Amino acid sequence: MSSTETLADSPAPVSTADRRRWFALAIVMTAAFMDLVDVTIVNIAIPSIQQDAGASFSQIQWITAGYALAFAAGLITGGRLGDIHGRKRLFLLGIGGFTLASALCGFAANPEMLVAARLLQGAMAAMMVPQVLSIVHATFPAHERGKVFGLFGAIVGLGAVSGPLLGALLTEWNLFGLEWRPIFLINLPVGVLALVLGNRFISESKAPRALKLDLVGVALVTLGLLMLLYPLTRGRELGWPLWGYVSMAGALVVFAALVAYERSKAARDGSPLIELSLFRVKSFAAGIAVQTVFGVALGVFFLVWTLYMQVGLGWSPLRAGLTGVPFSIAVSTAAGMSVQKLVPRFGRKVLQAGALVMAAGVLLYIWESERYGLRIAPWQMALPLVVMGLGMGLIVAPLTDAVLSEVPREHAGSASGLINTVQQMGNALGLGLVSVVFFGVIGDRLAPAEVGPAFVNAFQHALVWVAAVLGVIFVLMSALPKRPGRQAEDAEEAGAEGVGEPAVVAQRSGELVG
Repeated sequence: MSSTETLADSPAPVSTADRRRWFALAIVMTAAFMDLVDVTIVNIAIPSIQQDAGASFSQIQWITAGYALAFAAGLITGGRLGDIHGRKRLFLLGIGGFTLASALCGFAANPEMLVAARLLQGAMAAMMVPQVLSIVHATFPAHERGKVFGLFGAIVGLGAVSGPLLGALLTEWNLFGLEWRPIFLINLPVGVLALVLGNRFISESKAPRALKLDLVGVALVTLGLLMLLYPLTRGRELGWPLWGYVSMAGALVVFAALVAYERSKAARDGSPLIELSLFRVKSFAAGIAVQTVFGVALGVFFLVWTLYMQVGLGWSPLRAGLTGVPFSIAVSTAAGMSVQKLVPRFGRKVLQAGALVMAAGVLLYIWESERYGLRIAPWQMALPLVVMGLGMGLIVAPLTDAVLSEVPREHAGSASGLINTVQQMGNALGLGLVSVVFFGVIGDRLAPAEVGPAFVNAFQHALVWVAAVLGVIFVLMSALPKRPGRQAEDAEEAGAEGVGEPAVVAQRSGELVG
């Protein structure tokens, strides 16, 4: 997230005759694609990482949740650092750090090192991603941005589909005997090339009246989430000790302190991490709740789905990756229809229908999993996955506009950044809850013949929770405006360097699709 002043204060866009801007576009789009694919590529390789590296179930959760948590915690600060010190400088720093972190992931000697490297990856992505669309904004004149954002949407769709497949192929091929490691190492040549070319072709831009950093706010958010997530992921393995409950209760105290601090900082210098006045807008408060809870549902589903197919059913990464293709295609198809045709005509009902359709797909999946058991085939999963994908597509694309539609223009930048942040926090929380709703149903010591049935049963149990959460989302959506208006341009003009732009929210949603 960035300052609330307009990006019109940035240096004038490069002349349309200057072809350098198209090289700059290719570079930032490549970085966005690399970030998107890196998340989706990891999900499909999780069982292989567990088997090869000897990672525990809680470490597996942190390999995924750690990235989301670090990204969420650093996202707002990354945007503001770009405003203050230059978006090109922060972009290059972010992509350089992301490439280094990818190398550390690829050469991780143990699960602990891999978790730490993933945290670093998430932090570097938080520096890199917020700069992408702000660089586009500062580089391209207004009449060309529609075409550019259209290209960005295509990149998001391509990444959502290709990430799992690429991850499956790299894992299956076992290049040079490196098992899962090439899924991270593939970032190295791409990152180095983007770093060299970005330094040459990207023009620098800043926001001259950028807001100050709120590092205390970032620290409180991170501390509160860690106090909540760590006991959730480790509690089952440690027998749910008393300190875990104390830590989770203490997280509520930290969040209360965060609210008090943000209120005082807003009164003192007008640059809080979270603009609390936004929550007086009913539709925004409800929308933030929807984004958070939706992130929880997706965080739970995608991890348990991968474990169900590869550990429970014993499928190869490639078979599991191909099984998810219908889902990704359905999401992309429904997302385009919802924004262009359905929401303008039916408004909020489209989003509510999406929640119900997605819940129906989840219940259908539970029924098919129960009926076919370990004999279930990929083609039998296609119907529930397509239904789920259609429901998700009806939600993800128009949700941002619905949440922003009643937000005052001057706060559009702050609001859009907060939307994306809470979605990632919800995702991290959902990944933490997998210990309770999935692993909590599986016995500690399973004979080989018991693994499959235990994972199938745990998958069905977790999906019941996902369906229940989607029901909650349906209810929360009733507080959204009946006819959401588009606020993308307001968010752009208010300085939301792409952090909360629909394209980047779609990017983060695309990461979850994998």
